[in-house]
Amino acid sequence: MPIQTKLTKLLGIRVPVVQGGMQWVGVPRLAAAVSNAGGLGILTALTQPSPEALRTAIRETYKLTKYPFGVNITLLPSINPPDYEGYARVAVEEGITVFETAGNNPGPLIKFFKSHGCIVIHKCTTIRHAKSAERLGVDCLSIDGFECAGHPGEEDIGGVILLARAAQELKIPYIASGGYGDGRGLASALALGACGVNMGTRFMCTVESPIHQNIKDTIIASTESDTTHIFRTLRNTSRVFKNGVAKQVVAIENRPGGAKFEDVRELVSGQRGRLVYETGDPEYGVWTAGLVIGIIKDSPTCEVLLRRIEREAEEVIDGLQAQRVPATKAKL
Repeated sequence: MPIQTKLTKLLGIRVPVVQGGMQWVGVPRLAAAVSNAGGLGILTALTQPSPEALRTAIRETYKLTKYPFGVNITLLPSINPPDYEGYARVAVEEGITVFETAGNNPGPLIKFFKSHGCIVIHKCTTIRHAKSAERLGVDCLSIDGFECAGHPGEEDIGGVILLARAAQELKIPYIASGGYGDGRGLASALALGACGVNMGTRFMCTVESPIHQNIKDTIIASTESDTTHIFRTLRNTSRVFKNGVAKQVVAIENRPGGAKFEDVRELVSGQRGRLVYETGDPEYGVWTAGLVIGIIKDSPTCEVLLRRIEREAEEVIDGLQAQRVPATKAKL
């Protein structure tokens, strides 16, 4: 029996799982595969070099799935910011009705999407920011715990507490993000009041993921101890795979007198990270990975993965239900 939540009803999907936006990874093939498997696939807008390239990617995805999919737009600090308005406009023109947003000052973007009747899922790392996004009119919040890949914020609060606080404070639906990759995780998120989960790293390690097989094999061989944080001293913390380049960045940050971004710019180049995924060399640059790598043991198709997550979650829920007994039968 399918698990029905506020998320599945809101998005018209079967499985309460969202594939989070991932730079260089959220491409048509993966997004369509997730949607075809019952979740919500997400195209990452900034993976495309221009708004018109995003238009092409959206049209390609429409050819690959008849099910809902969305677009991620992440607002990043930048000297020369991308054409966020152009990406948003093109996506709306192409009929996209679901958006995942993240980053600073999302208000104008959220206002634009809501004026066109779109559904907005906004990613937050604190309850303070979540309540602010709630006031801006988003439909759902993605609560990102410290376990997540990429940017976990600067307050180092784990998902369990964030979700419990979300249950106390938020009036709109929210999903759990950071550390999720199996049915047990989905069931635990539902128990904490979430209406689904957001998964990123777990979808990197699937057949349809565009990254090199050697990177997938590296993820499978890793443990939960194989990530690290960079940019801590710059107040722009990012969780990445613990390789030689990441360790070098941390060492530069920790030297006497600290470091500026210019000191590590070449090491953390986005193009170097992209080549990691293309060439399969896990040591070539920095690349994001969450603590969930500790529980990833295979690289299945998205269909197999989501069917398994469904089954596992149902088994956990049924098992918990079976632990309830009439008061007259309970024994101390």
